[in-house]
Amino acid sequence: QVQLVESGGGLVQSGGSLRLSCAASGRTFTNYALGWFRQAPGKERELLAAISRRSGYSTYYADSVKGRFTISRDNAKNMVYLQMNSLKPEDTAVYYCAARPSRRNEYIYWGQGTQVTVSS
Repeated sequence: QVQLVESGGGLVQSGGSLRLSCAASGRTFTNYALGWFRQAPGKERELLAAISRRSGYSTYYADSVKGRFTISRDNAKNMVYLQMNSLKPEDTAVYYCAARPSRRNEYIYWGQGTQVTVSS
């Protein structure tokens, strides 16, 4: 079992930046790949960014955030981050961090979400 708690959401103007944090507790942090998702009202949840378990980290970004968002993790602190720059109103959503065990294809642990609102 892994517990995930997001923080750092809020209201920001278009073009601004936010840094989301996700604190993990429970099972060994390095056993899990991590991802950031978002879900806007009336839309499906989408994977924005993902990072592999250990050093040499491979990353994935959705086209919608590539070049604007950066995912990182600190295995010593059991933390994963999402730096979001050049925010747009269409980035408004609830943002979730999630953990995927190394031998699974799906994310099975989820945080409660943090609201990000970008005003125009």
